[in-house]
Formats: sequence, C-alpha cells, structure tokens
Amino acid sequence: MNEDWEERTAAAWATFDDYGEEDAADFRAVIDALVAELPADSPVGSFERACAWDSTGHSDRAVPLYREALSRGLDGYRGRRTRIQLASSLRNIGQAEEGVKLLTPELVAPSDELDDAVRACLALCLADLGREREGLALVIGALAPHLPRYQRSMANYARLLVEPGG
Repeated sequence: MNEDWEERTAAAWATFDDYGEEDAADFRAVIDALVAELPADSPVGSFERACAWDSTGHSDRAVPLYREALSRGLDGYRGRRTRIQLASSLRNIGQAEEGVKLLTPELVAPSDELDDAVRACLALCLADLGREREGLALVIGALAPHLPRYQRSMANYARLLVEPGG
C-alpha cells in the first residue's frame, strides 16, 4: 500500500454516488480490484471490501469483513472507522447490544474528527435497545460544542438526562 494506491482508492470512493443501486456490483468490483493489489492478509483490504458491501446495502456481508480487519490488527484512524461502521452494521442486522459494547470504549479514546460519529452511532444503537435518554444525551452532548450559543446549557442538559434524578 502506498500513496498512489491511497489516491486511487479515494478517487474510486469519490465516484460512489455515480453508481445506481443496479450498479452496486460494478462498484464493489472496482474496490475488489484495488484490494487485489494488497497482500492477501491486509487488514486494509478487508476494511475496504467491508465498506463497499456496507455502502451498497449489505451490512450482513460487511460485518465479517470488518471483524476480519480488526482481527488482522487494523488500528489508528481506519481502526476507529472500522469500529464505528461495524457497530452501525451490527445495529442494522439486529445486534445493537454488540454495537454498544464496541463503541462505548471509543468515548474515552483519544479525540479526533470521528468523535461525533462515534456518539451518533452509539446513540442509534442505544435507541434500538430502548435506552433513548442515553442516546439523546450523547447526541446533545456532541452537538453542544458546535452551537453558536448555549453550549454550557446544552452540555448540562445532556448530563442531566442520564444522571440519577435528572
């Protein structure tokens, strides 16, 4: 994997919206061709293939590939993306509890641009489990810093949603 491969892969993903539902297999073939350039046991290859299946409406096919990417040692930014996307796919196939277990440790992981995505996906998993107040607290807490005013109030309201007696 090198910068050229990364650029070609990013370019392929940039064309994703050009493919209609009926062309999903064609898009996956583009990603498969790029993955074929990587070593057979590449965690990045598993991740990219999972993303292609997931993005074309097949969470059930994506889940084992996301798991494979993580088991092969995918970490860093792509590893975090994998955990977010795996949790979302698990939720889509009725396994929201596993999604919660996967994402909860991400709440205390080093901060990056994916923090809000972690919270949004975790909130959806929690809602599917009947834990809407916890999910709402996460979403409001994630939104608060982006507001032009009321940041402190919204952060407090988010906290009070889940505090005993709140």
